[in-house]
Amino acid sequence: MGRLGHFIRARLHRRLFLWFALSILVTGAIVASVMSLVGGSHWKQEQDRLRTFVAHQFSDVWDEPTRRDALVRSIAADLDVGVELRDSTGAMLVRGGESCRKTEVSLPVERSGTRLGEVRACFSQFRQRAIWRVLLPLGLAGMLLWLAAGKMARRLARPVDALVQATEALGAGRLNARAKVLPHTTGEFALLAVAFNDMAARIEKQVADQRELLAAVSHELRTPLARMRVLTELLRDGGGNPRTLDQVDREVVELDALVGELLASSRLDFGQLTSRVLDGRTLAGQALERAGLPASMLDVEAADTGLMGDATLLGRALANLLENARRHGAGAEALRVQDRGEHLAFFVDDRGQGLQPGEEARIFQPFYRKDRGGEAREAGSLGLGLALVQRIARAHGGDAFAENRTGGGARVGFTVKKSGPATIDAAPQSATA
Repeated sequence: MGRLGHFIRARLHRRLFLWFALSILVTGAIVASVMSLVGGSHWKQEQDRLRTFVAHQFSDVWDEPTRRDALVRSIAADLDVGVELRDSTGAMLVRGGESCRKTEVSLPVERSGTRLGEVRACFSQFRQRAIWRVLLPLGLAGMLLWLAAGKMARRLARPVDALVQATEALGAGRLNARAKVLPHTTGEFALLAVAFNDMAARIEKQVADQRELLAAVSHELRTPLARMRVLTELLRDGGGNPRTLDQVDREVVELDALVGELLASSRLDFGQLTSRVLDGRTLAGQALERAGLPASMLDVEAADTGLMGDATLLGRALANLLENARRHGAGAEALRVQDRGEHLAFFVDDRGQGLQPGEEARIFQPFYRKDRGGEAREAGSLGLGLALVQRIARAHGGDAFAENRTGGGARVGFTVKKSGPATIDAAPQSATA
């Protein structure tokens, strides 16, 4: 039973088939029991009435052999049974129909308490085999129900089997594996397949982004490292001067920025946000100070700038906005903080030529490698700056935005929910227009 039990439990459709089969058997047993309980007593009463009627018929004509014999032949012909009439000593008086090899019904014939004789009846051989004509269709119906149960069990378990195959393929490294949503699949099975496919798509995109990030990091880190190696060789050869030291310092800052972007991306990937009460005015002022920009560039249009958030990630988002304006917008004109109801907005107005049509969404895509003039990005940029801004904003219950200003230049920023992050979306996402 151990191996059989393991064989049945190994697949869902086998367990379903077993339960369907047991349900059919139990239902048949219940129906038979109910019919036996309800109809058994009624059938017995009908048999007793029939016995009494036949006994009375023979009692009335017992002394008239002609009518008695005619009654025997009439019953034998009408009911298709073999009938034997015997006297009180058991001697044969008359027979009708087939001779009985085995008596199945015996009726005593009495008058005024005196036993006159006995009527014995038996069914014909054809009638005895009639039971098989009932059992055979019932057996065929049971077999059809059994086969239907098996087909239904397989049909019900098919979406689960497809999901198992897709899960195994995904676990084996085939990140493009998806569960097939069959036309007849509805309800929870369809929702489960759709949820699995969404999860697999997110995993595939995240792994692809990580591979692209690794390739980009490998390329971008080589440039400042190579320049630092040349500068250190110059210092070693006695060529050190303030300009060379400044160049080394810039390369270190560039490497620090690259590492900072990687760390921020990793924290978002793993949902590692440390939320606490912050002041938006202070965050913006610190961002200007770290970027070496004057505090007069800060413009606050909010009476209350308090919010809940991760100071490190929000600082990184503000730094990326200012760096984006420096690299691609001819420098920042102002860093503004604005009250927008449940959200607090941070945005940078730059002095550049503005955004090209349709670029409002593309600049937030990871690894976007073109600037607004169509030229390649300068070395040291991973193309993650504004993509990180968007992810940080969404992790804090807001979103990123970009638009052209009426007087020229672009406005790029993000919003955060004042009450803190509602959800943390760890997967990189592309903005939609």
